[in-house]
Amino acid sequence: MRVPSDYGPGYERARALSPRIADNYIAHTVLGDPEADALIADLSDLSGREIARHIRAAMDRDEKALRDAPGSLVTFYESMETPPGWVDLDSFIPGIRMFHRNSRLVLGAFVGGVLVEGFATNISKSFFLTGKLRDQGVRRLRQNNRHMIEIFMPGGLERGSDGWKLSVRIRLIHARVRQLIRQSGEWDEEAWGAPISAAHVGFSITAFSARLLMHLRSLGAAFNDEERASFMSVWRYSGYLMGIPESILFEREADAHELFRVGSMCEPSGSDESIAMANALINSAPLVIGVDDPVERRRLARYVFTVSRAIIGNPLADMLRYPPGRSLGVLTLFRLQTRIDRLIGRLLHRRTVSGNFTQFTSLLEASMFDEAGIPYRLPDHVYAEESSRW
Repeated sequence: MRVPSDYGPGYERARALSPRIADNYIAHTVLGDPEADALIADLSDLSGREIARHIRAAMDRDEKALRDAPGSLVTFYESMETPPGWVDLDSFIPGIRMFHRNSRLVLGAFVGGVLVEGFATNISKSFFLTGKLRDQGVRRLRQNNRHMIEIFMPGGLERGSDGWKLSVRIRLIHARVRQLIRQSGEWDEEAWGAPISAAHVGFSITAFSARLLMHLRSLGAAFNDEERASFMSVWRYSGYLMGIPESILFEREADAHELFRVGSMCEPSGSDESIAMANALINSAPLVIGVDDPVERRRLARYVFTVSRAIIGNPLADMLRYPPGRSLGVLTLFRLQTRIDRLIGRLLHRRTVSGNFTQFTSLLEASMFDEAGIPYRLPDHVYAEESSRW
């Protein structure tokens, strides 16, 4: 097994703790997505407009439009038509209810917790190289939120629904960006493994699911065991559609936590890219929810830094060079405010209705909805500022 040089020290420490998971994680650091990568290579001779047209036809099952599409595209989509045997779409309902009931807290846990923890690894290198948060960053974050909303809509992961389409769209974008990065000559595969590797996508889905649940609980979210298991199932199927091999796709919440823990040990930490991307993310958060006044934006960013520090802990926050700040008591106060708001909602039913509406519309405002529908354009340059809009 080839071990990328950046991973050597961490891999040895992780292997002493859990050799099976560490070996599996490192094996996936040099693997991309063979099926999607082959498809993108096959489409490379077509114009961006033609590629988007063919992808839309496949997404929408437009048989007439698919007649002149490459056979590899048709085969690729046919392989995903039938969900794997472990998918039970009806079991997603409790998790969907929990997501919307706690939607006001989801964005905070997502931006201040799981995304920052992801950027503390070598995941940050591909983002930094492409400039995803340096240019068009707000649009990218809002697209992430849109994907999350759609997979947690009733029926959102049924074939033909937007959650299904957006999950597959992410898979194709990953493959295209992986191709562009490799062609750029700026990626050191011997040191870093494959760009947007299967290990990194598998790691990310554990953060979006199990870590997000943990951070939601720390912010005062309420949910039961059925809801949390259902929430994990939604993310697992979305991860499958995003092209994560089942060999590194979690089965249960405990598996996800263990993969995150061992993967974190394997990953090198404290890079300049991690520091830059984590700080860029926090400073972009106010713009994502529409706060563009400079004074108000700085005030809100300071607050997000404070809550994020409390969520991820002082050691990681210091490593990422967060501004100095306190974390003691921050989450206790946040949970108290959450409980007070929930209690008022129970006492005043009209407030509850208004609160649910406000929470949902706030989540919508932080998401990207293109008037023309889901864009199926793919990036055409490795640098975001030089790529066509996608």
